[in-house]
Amino acid sequence: MASSEVAPGRPRPRPLSPHLQIYRFTVTMVMSILHRITGVGLYVGVLLLAWFLIAASTDAAAFGWFTAFIQSFIGRLVLFGFTWALFNHMLGGIRHFIWDAGYGLEAPTRDQLAWIGAIGGLALTFITFAIGYAVR
Repeated sequence: MASSEVAPGRPRPRPLSPHLQIYRFTVTMVMSILHRITGVGLYVGVLLLAWFLIAASTDAAAFGWFTAFIQSFIGRLVLFGFTWALFNHMLGGIRHFIWDAGYGLEAPTRDQLAWIGAIGGLALTFITFAIGYAVR
């Protein structure tokens, strides 16, 4: 019996799942991956928030270290990334909530919701930073 044949009375082996090279990347796939990545990134943001709270509750020197970091280019970049991750993850969660309710699963609506999450996350981040710099 050849290796590709199945013994009589035995079920055929299930096919293997296709590899990622088979799939065509779609906007919903990319946003799903970004939703997971931003969820992990929010952990880094929580560490940043904890550093801020600890520095604010101790003394001026500790708060000076935090302020020096957050006002540096790298610090502002990290803060921008955290803000984007927060908004992107929030909008992805709303998209999943809509899907869980049974809405927006059709092809055009599904992609539109993904694009709203992608563009909306960036827009909310820029709006937040614009307001933050305007009231400063």
